[in-house]
Amino acid sequence: MIERPLTRRVLLRATASAMAASGLAAPALAADAFPSRPIRLVVPFPAGGGTDLVARTLGEGMGRELGQPLIIDNKPGGGTVIGSDTVAKSPPDGYTLLLTTSALPINATLIRKLPYDTVRDFSPLALVCRGPNVLVSRPDSRYKTIADVIREAKARPGKLTYGSSGNGTAVHLAGELFKSLAGIDITHVPYRGAGPAMTDLLGGQIDFVFGTPGGTGKFVDSGKMRAIAITSAQRSAVFKGVPTIAETVPGYEADVWYALYAPGNTPPDLLARLNAAVRKSADAPEFRKRVEAEGLSVAVNTPQEMTAFERAEEGRWHKVIVDGHITVD
Repeated sequence: MIERPLTRRVLLRATASAMAASGLAAPALAADAFPSRPIRLVVPFPAGGGTDLVARTLGEGMGRELGQPLIIDNKPGGGTVIGSDTVAKSPPDGYTLLLTTSALPINATLIRKLPYDTVRDFSPLALVCRGPNVLVSRPDSRYKTIADVIREAKARPGKLTYGSSGNGTAVHLAGELFKSLAGIDITHVPYRGAGPAMTDLLGGQIDFVFGTPGGTGKFVDSGKMRAIAITSAQRSAVFKGVPTIAETVPGYEADVWYALYAPGNTPPDLLARLNAAVRKSADAPEFRKRVEAEGLSVAVNTPQEMTAFERAEEGRWHKVIVDGHITVD
């Protein structure tokens, strides 16, 4: 009788059985075998938007690195709460992930009764990319600099108006942070999405809009809008020559960012395996090209660094929301 070499799967099964019989766990073997089936990547936004675009491009690369496809599952609704809750209540086995934005730490304060605990029920996996929001005006506006805006706002409190894509959104809070640090009063006008806000700015119904690079870029490039300043701490290569708000208002920073999370209590070895795949995927030229076209830059960090970043973001927006009496109503 010819003896056949044992396959890796048989060896793993035999070793695991022996360990189970002796009462020992086999975490290393489980991690080594991961993943053995497709991974679900939940996006709490509709298909076709910026977050969905990042998820699909990143997911393709991660699938190649992991040897299993990442299946995109768009679950919009509830200001990202529905999709986030799906992941919060999933097993911590690495097979369900969340790609979201600053909405997660913002909602921790903004929404009073969340179905999950932001700290307990999520394991931060990696920051993926980040970039500035943009303050824009019409090209014929007399407000050309942040100093112009501040000067006029102090002369006429509450008379200037800025639009955003809605109450409690990241761009709304970027405006409220600006007001707080600059010590001015500008009236916020919320819209149901960025499109109507841009339309009213072009029509002269409002003075400014705080928007994302993807939402404002085409208007700035075509000369239909003027980029007054960006919200990142440093200037951006995408918005050449455009100053930061921080150059006039020290300490100001309000980036748009995208990050991956796993369910709470996901084992560190699985987080490390997934984080390595994120790094490889984000380093790919096609991913960099895609996110840079959206005015973003790759900014992958470790699970530990992402945890610290998440906590800092939650603290920052908690103060803005509470001090500004901001609600989603």
